[in-house]
Amino acid sequence: MQQLNFSRGRRATRALLLIAAAFCLLSVASSAGAAEPEIDDFDDDGLVEDVQEEQINVPGEELVYESPVIEPKKFHFADHFDDVDASRKRWVKSQAKKDDIAEEIAKYDGIWNWESPLRIVWPKDKGLVLKSKAKHAAISAPLNKPFDFKSNKPLVVQYEVTMQEGQECGGSYIKLLSSGKETEDLTMFNDKTPYTIMFGPDKCGNDVKMHFIFRHVNPINGTITEKHCNKPKNRLEEPFKDKLPHLYQLVVRPDNTFEIRVDHKIINEGSLLTDFKPPVNPPAEIDDPTDQKPADWDEREKIPDPTAQKPDDWNDDALPQIPDTSATKPNGWLDDEPDMIPDPTATKPDDWDTEIDGEWEAPLVDNPACEKAPGCGKWKPPLIPNPEYKGKWRAPMIENPNYQGKWAPRKIPNPDFFEDLMPFKMTPISAVGLELWSMSNEILFDNLIITDDVDVAREFAASSFDIKRRYIDRESKTLWHRMMRHMNYKPGWWALYFLYLLIPASCYIFYLYRRSKEVTFRIY
Repeated sequence: MQQLNFSRGRRATRALLLIAAAFCLLSVASSAGAAEPEIDDFDDDGLVEDVQEEQINVPGEELVYESPVIEPKKFHFADHFDDVDASRKRWVKSQAKKDDIAEEIAKYDGIWNWESPLRIVWPKDKGLVLKSKAKHAAISAPLNKPFDFKSNKPLVVQYEVTMQEGQECGGSYIKLLSSGKETEDLTMFNDKTPYTIMFGPDKCGNDVKMHFIFRHVNPINGTITEKHCNKPKNRLEEPFKDKLPHLYQLVVRPDNTFEIRVDHKIINEGSLLTDFKPPVNPPAEIDDPTDQKPADWDEREKIPDPTAQKPDDWNDDALPQIPDTSATKPNGWLDDEPDMIPDPTATKPDDWDTEIDGEWEAPLVDNPACEKAPGCGKWKPPLIPNPEYKGKWRAPMIENPNYQGKWAPRKIPNPDFFEDLMPFKMTPISAVGLELWSMSNEILFDNLIITDDVDVAREFAASSFDIKRRYIDRESKTLWHRMMRHMNYKPGWWALYFLYLLIPASCYIFYLYRRSKEVTFRIY
């Protein structure tokens, strides 16, 4: 009998292991499926369009990374950061201080380094990494040749960001610094340094942004105002939490149109003239600040009818409810018994001080004499709606014969009016900079280019970002990597998965145990 039970126990154990393994595989597979959400196109209004064909991984294809070739004549700026010595020479760390905060946190003392990603794909692929968090950090580099916006060519800015530890609060945007004396010494680069364009992702809590800000120069008085691009319709959240490389591209064209792409997909597009706040051009007319509403101006659309009179039988003082005169006191009602009586079992506390606490009184409790009676105390008839009640009389409203409409001040020509039909012609750019504050560290920047040819930018991405993502996507096809990616590389999720698998496994063990006892009982 023991041998029979032992045999059955072994078969139960094997069955349990097989079921648990199958359950694990199914759980991981379903997790992996949820880990790679599709980046859907936006509405059918043409906002989003994927113009680059999706690259397909060919089974057995060897994906090898080589540093992209940089032909100087094609770029105003280009750095893949793989040549660490050359890259270090061109980038200048800021030695400045912020002038509007406490001295102890005013320094730009954030740490920058050139290194491989934390999850290395190819050792030779390097990036510029912000190593520190909760510190101000600034670094910049001069362009190979300034971009002056005078030629009939677009501005194309493209770079990669990998938020290797995710991001809860902080930015990963870049600034295209304006030409001029204030940008000649890049060691003094700070938050007040003039820039022409600021572009890139930013997040703090639930506030997620894709910045595109350009500084517009008033052609009349030379004042500068920041113009902020309208937000895209869909929130951009995945790059802040999936810890993968993402490609950001801004294209600004001489016809004043712009286009923003993330991983080759358009997320926002429009015109410099119509899709920014405040708008580039002020209104031609404004409200006259000296105009005032006349004292007799009547803005009331309706008024009480002055000819209406209150009906003679209208009683303003009638109550909404009155006692029911038809009600009678129930038999057995105890008029002389109160609802509540002092608790006869209560005693005065020993520490009660009459001078301080006053005369002691026992707490009140329900009167036990009222438990079986219909009621105690003075009987009052219940209240019922008053049929005579109509409320306060008010005259009905009629159209106001003297209505003059809502008053508005008269319009006058705007003394500050101008019309700039070519906002594309911005202040020339001489340098690119990163001026950041972040609550997350290990933010990796890579493959930063500025050019005037969209095709050049696309080819550069094809030999860097695209091949990198193809390799990562292919590796993530394994169940293990897909599960890790779904858990966002946070070991704390392991406990949750363990509990998730333990519940059905425990139920099955209990089931096998009960079956084993039943079989043993029947045999004996």
